[in-house]
Amino acid sequence: MLSKILVPVRGDGMSGTVLGHAAELARRHRSHVVVVHCRAQPEDMLPYGVPLPSFARDTFLKQAQELADQQEQHVREELHQLALELGLSETDPPHGDTATVEFVEEDGRMADVIKHNGRLADLVVVAKPDRDRNVGSNSLKSGLFRTGRPVLMCPRAGEVPKDFGARIAIGWNGSLEAARAVALTLDFAKAADAVTILTGGKGEPHGATTEELVEYYALRGITAQALRFEGRNPGAALLEKTVDLGANLLVMGAYGQSHERETLFGGNTQTVVDKAEIPVVLVH
Repeated sequence: MLSKILVPVRGDGMSGTVLGHAAELARRHRSHVVVVHCRAQPEDMLPYGVPLPSFARDTFLKQAQELADQQEQHVREELHQLALELGLSETDPPHGDTATVEFVEEDGRMADVIKHNGRLADLVVVAKPDRDRNVGSNSLKSGLFRTGRPVLMCPRAGEVPKDFGARIAIGWNGSLEAARAVALTLDFAKAADAVTILTGGKGEPHGATTEELVEYYALRGITAQALRFEGRNPGAALLEKTVDLGANLLVMGAYGQSHERETLFGGNTQTVVDKAEIPVVLVH
């Protein structure tokens, strides 16, 4: 079951989109949302490689602590208001019969906070990275490579569809990553009104076929339709076909090649990460 959804946040203005998407899924699956505010440690805010006299260091650390306290208070007030507007019931522990939320504060870097809390979550929700500003890439990377959990990458702006998750598309090429994506998102497929398997190209040699995936879903009571697509750029074509279908969520395996290689030389996953304007669940 999709019982626990992790939403790591910080004061970057993305709390609304990540919590909004998590809330819609929580209502559909009666999940518990754990919002973890990543609080920067004062030591991490010191100028890197710049020696400071002890009095200047102490003054800087004190001011950094006060700033962190102010930011924490502001973020908590914002999150409590968002939860109220989104219809999430604040409770600890969760009672399992409705969408609930709790707020946690944790010191440290965002990547480490995601690693710590993500491994015992059923889904990690992050905002789409902004590569131009170099914001969010480490959060997505930590979720994908350090938790072993599915990661929902949300658009950075726009309204969350009220039927979010009702129509989903599955990117399929028979690869290990695609198979893990299918296995770890069965709850998404079971709760959806329509599931479409999108496949293009030749697929992975000796990988499972689309027909076998349809049968795999059928054994679990899930009716899925298969559809082929063609495109010179498979990642871009996959996104385009998903939108054409009217699906509001794409599920796919991520980074069959290394993250560094795809970032430098391009690849289907990196194309989706860079170009997606819809929510995407990525699984490595």
